Amino acid sequence: MRAIWKGAVSFGLVNVPVRLYSATENHDLSFHQVRRSDGSRIRYKRVAQADGEEVAYKDIAKAYETDDGKTVVLTDEDLASLPNRSSKEISVEQFVPREQIDPILYDKAYYLEPDAMGAKAYGLLREALRESDRVAVVTVSVRSRMTMAVLRVREDDAAIVLQTLLWPDEIRTSEQLDHLDEVSEPKKDEVAMARMLVDSMSGDFEPEGHVDDFKEAVDALVEKKISGGEVTESPDEEDEADSGEVVDLLAALQRSVDRAKTGRGEGSGGSSSGGTSSAKKSSAGSSSAKKKSSAGTSSSKPKSSGSRSSSKKSSAKDSESKKAG
Repeated sequence: MRAIWKGAVSFGLVNVPVRLYSATENHDLSFHQVRRSDGSRIRYKRVAQADGEEVAYKDIAKAYETDDGKTVVLTDEDLASLPNRSSKEISVEQFVPREQIDPILYDKAYYLEPDAMGAKAYGLLREALRESDRVAVVTVSVRSRMTMAVLRVREDDAAIVLQTLLWPDEIRTSEQLDHLDEVSEPKKDEVAMARMLVDSMSGDFEPEGHVDDFKEAVDALVEKKISGGEVTESPDEEDEADSGEVVDLLAALQRSVDRAKTGRGEGSGGSSSGGTSSAKKSSAGSSSAKKKSSAGTSSSKPKSSGSRSSSKKSSAKDSESKKAG
């Protein structure tokens, strides 16, 4: 796993250097929206509600909508002026009984791992939490937002868990429900019968015994369709690089090479050796040309030498003629 945050747990005069890791991962099924006829992906554009014009990302600002529907635009300068509590410290405020934290407040879970130098202090904090059966209420800044959290230990687990908490105003009250007042008090014999049913169905919770049967059914269905050849190649696959989405560069290059070979009527196999053979022929031709050129140069040199000799002989005859004259 890759750490998403580094800092220190501070309680009293003790500091424990730690790394933060996400303790959960999302396995929810994700479906793309496509055009039914050919499987082409559905894309969304950012458009202004007033005129339908597409808006560039650089022209988009943040805005806050008030309860009465008014919009207040916040500039980058406005946001920069806000207090930024990006502390790298997990500050313990108090230790409270575990049962006082309503599970409805629990949000995201993280594992804390100590640095090598903080291993002893980490073990001390972990065992203190375990022995006291308490949790540490802390404040921490994760991804630039300050939040409440608790440090707690799980049974038979060596890691301390940091569990972020929802703020109190993020919890809805049951008073907002409409029909609770229609629930009547059950009779004693009905409660007794219900207790018997509860006892007959009692047991220990084993999460491994529960499976996501819908996900398994979807996986099986997709595999069946793949095996049967029911796969649609998206016609806009070529334009993925232009869509602004991250694509596998190596895969994109490989597809480009394959398309280029197909366009030339070459197969995926053998083309490389053909190209190598052509290269060798070209090399051989080049070598032959060099030899011919070299030979031609050599043969021209004697002619040039002979020309100089005949020129000298002609000069000698002219001198003899002049002497004789």
